[in-house]
Amino acid sequence: STTKKTTARPDIPGAFVLEFGFNQDVGGPSDFSLNFWGSRTANVYYQYEFRILKSGFSFVPGIGLSMERFKFKDEYTIGYSSPTSGELIMIPPADGSIPNIKKSMLITNYIDVPLEIRFTLNPDDPSRSFKTAVGGRIGYLYDSFTKIKYSENTETKKLKDKQDYNLSKLRYGLTGRIGFGNFSIFGYYNLTPLFEENKGLKENNV
Repeated sequence: STTKKTTARPDIPGAFVLEFGFNQDVGGPSDFSLNFWGSRTANVYYQYEFRILKSGFSFVPGIGLSMERFKFKDEYTIGYSSPTSGELIMIPPADGSIPNIKKSMLITNYIDVPLEIRFTLNPDDPSRSFKTAVGGRIGYLYDSFTKIKYSENTETKKLKDKQDYNLSKLRYGLTGRIGFGNFSIFGYYNLTPLFEENKGLKENNV
């Protein structure tokens, strides 16, 4: 007689979604200039699809984490105009206290709730079907900090400063995607400002 060894695999309903993209600013001050490749977003979501009757449409809610990176150009850093001021500005390297900056970025992490209306051309075989979806996303900021990499006395150092930087705690926006099977191209447009109203970045004219 022979014995066949099997390994049990968990049968988890729904799907885990991994998204990767790039952040761009569309309304900030001129000195809030972002490096394209360094300003990244990575999202990890769990989603569950509810098919609407027997149609190709479905409602897809979810929950997960969104991790945003905003990398600044030309060795700029973000900070306050004075130690006692609540005015947030972009600081050029000539006016800052950190020498030989190699990398400067703002990092924001959110708990997100994505909601989508999805259309699948062949809902009976979704892994080999054309799909498109529109929807929205609601998020809560749970962590934010800056990270600066610089060199001093021939040593490479890193500085991490954890603050809220007047960032908006709640955000919401519109999403869209189009793809085939398990792969798609997505886009997200934030309808809320990155910073709180009247507390965001001021143009630095110094």
